[in-house]
This record gives sequence, C-alpha cells and structure tokens, in this order.
Amino acid sequence: MYDKAQENKNIHMLWPTPILRKKFEQHETVNSKLVKLFYEHRRTDNNAVVDAPIYSSSDDLLMRYDNPSLNDLFAFISQSVFEISSNMNSEIWKHSQSKKMNMEVVGAWFQIQNGHGYHETHTHGNCAWSGVYYVQVDDDEKRERNKALGAMNGITRFYSHHMDVIGGGYMDSGNLYLQSTGFDSKPEEGVLCVFPSHLKHMAMPYEGDKDRIIISFNVQVHGEQGDAVFDYSFF
Repeated sequence: MYDKAQENKNIHMLWPTPILRKKFEQHETVNSKLVKLFYEHRRTDNNAVVDAPIYSSSDDLLMRYDNPSLNDLFAFISQSVFEISSNMNSEIWKHSQSKKMNMEVVGAWFQIQNGHGYHETHTHGNCAWSGVYYVQVDDDEKRERNKALGAMNGITRFYSHHMDVIGGGYMDSGNLYLQSTGFDSKPEEGVLCVFPSHLKHMAMPYEGDKDRIIISFNVQVHGEQGDAVFDYSFF
C-alpha cells in the first residue's frame, strides 16, 4: 500500500509500529515438555475451573519454575526482545550515559484456550515490550477449517493506533489507507511474536482438536546508568 509513498522523498512515513515474528529452532523439543508442565500446573491448581474455555496461570511462571525447557525458551525470548528493542532504539541509545542495557522479564504466564475461549481487547501496562509464544495449536489447515471461526480461529489480532480516531470520522477515497486497522498474527507452534506493550490486541475465539496453549510475558529495558537520555525540557 505504501510503496509509492516510500519512493517519494517528499513524503515521510512517521511513527512506525514494529512487531517481530520469529521461530524458535528448538521448539519441537521444548514445546512438548512445556505442554506437560502446564497441564500438570492446571491439574494441581485448586482454583482452576474444570472445562473452562480459557485457563490463565499467575504471572510468576519464571519464579515458580526453574525448568530447563522454560529457561531455554526465555533465553530465545530475551535475545529476540533485545533484537527488536535495539533495532528501534539504536540511534537514541548512542546518546545514553549507559553503555549497557539490561532487560528484565517482569511477568510471564501461560494460557490454555479452547471451546471458543478468547481474551478481549487489552494492552499491557508497566512494561516496554510484551509477547506471545505459541506452544501448541492445531495446524493452519485444520484450524482454518472450523466452520464458525474460519481463518480467524485462534489468531492474535493487533489494532492500529489510529483506530480510535477513525470511528465516525470522515472517509473518502483520499484517506482509505486509514481503513487498514489490524494485523493478524497466525498461531503457529514455535513462533514468537513481540510487540510494543501499549498496542491494543486480542486473542480471538479458538476451537480445535488441540488446546491453544501460549506463553505471554512483559519486559522492561533499563540502562545501567538510568533511562534518561534527553533532559525533560524536550526539544
């Protein structure tokens, strides 16, 4: 949609929204072990509702378990978050007093979803980056065959920043590009999706032979000498 604008030096494409999607090479080995861990966790949770369409653990997953598979996955997650964060901030970080950036996972939890379970539109607070890692889900062909849900079955949908301002707004052929308000991340086993925490998103209803199992997390990034780069008078 934006190819012509990008070729025109008079047009500036501002305020990008980066999303990283990347596959974990060790997912086939790690995921099966995580599935067992998570089902056992739910089985021993006295507060779990039997046959509920969605189950969410508390966000202390990394504090609760010193698990090799979980540790391997979060090593990959940490590298991936640093990849997108450093890519977006590299020019600004050059002005920082800090020569080292430290990343902290401030919350991590898992969800088990089926029977049209879903997670309504929301954002994540108190962090810079968030993510979803798909541990288990039906393959694309089987997932999309669902008669009621089709291709939307179990996707993670992200909503653009301008979606809030176009409702009821004036639309004609000159600003049709504003109608592009969403990005759908297909659930695929072993795929990690990292996104800015303030970005609105939703886990669409899911129904499948396999439960849809995901890990979600929140991350903060701080400089070793603090986060201030520019003084607070701005520009």
